[in-house]
Amino acid sequence: MSQITKNNFKFLEDLRKNNTKPYFEKNKATYIALHEEMIAFADALLVEVKKFDEIDTPTGKKSLNRIYRDVRFSKDKTPYKTHWGGGLRRAGSDRRGGFYYHIEKGNSFVGGGFWAPDSKDLLHIRKQIDVYAKPLKKVINSKAFKDYFGSLEGDKLKTAPKGFDKENENIDLLNHKQFIVWHKFSDKEVIEKDFHKKVAKGFKNMLPFFNVMTDYLTTDLNGEKIK
Repeated sequence: MSQITKNNFKFLEDLRKNNTKPYFEKNKATYIALHEEMIAFADALLVEVKKFDEIDTPTGKKSLNRIYRDVRFSKDKTPYKTHWGGGLRRAGSDRRGGFYYHIEKGNSFVGGGFWAPDSKDLLHIRKQIDVYAKPLKKVINSKAFKDYFGSLEGDKLKTAPKGFDKENENIDLLNHKQFIVWHKFSDKEVIEKDFHKKVAKGFKNMLPFFNVMTDYLTTDLNGEKIK
């Protein structure tokens, strides 16, 4: 059964209020059962996504992030995450962009894109936008994109990036340091039987955006494939 139940929300909320190792150990059996529930959801999601995209992630379980937090370099020393999260890796260098799902009471969503492009890739994306912004604008200004995602998100520079004119007609896109899309779900949607299909649809809706960004990253400014 791939359905996420209300019990999952309750466990995460209780853990938020009692984020300690003794509490977690006391409720370890509940965690294990709900982790299995999330694995079943992730497995069903993987089946759906593979119907329209090539995915490297071998199993739903492998897509899930650990609930244990890495607190070594964090001021927040609470030991456990209070949400479920996971990602699917697209296969091959000709498929760029990553899929992410996040399950949390009042804050469940699908997201995707380019969270932390390295400086070389970011500069290349900006150069591509500078000379050929039309395909990206066509996607993010489309009714389908706006209805589902709203707008292109991500951290942005407050001033024009080095080497680009602040009066550039595409400066709003050039200022992006991240290129992210996301869509939020209600708690009611999350516990529906077909929620894995809704998440898969969210990922599928990202493909036009991913296709443009893939073209930017895998071709030079003349449109020739980068070897």
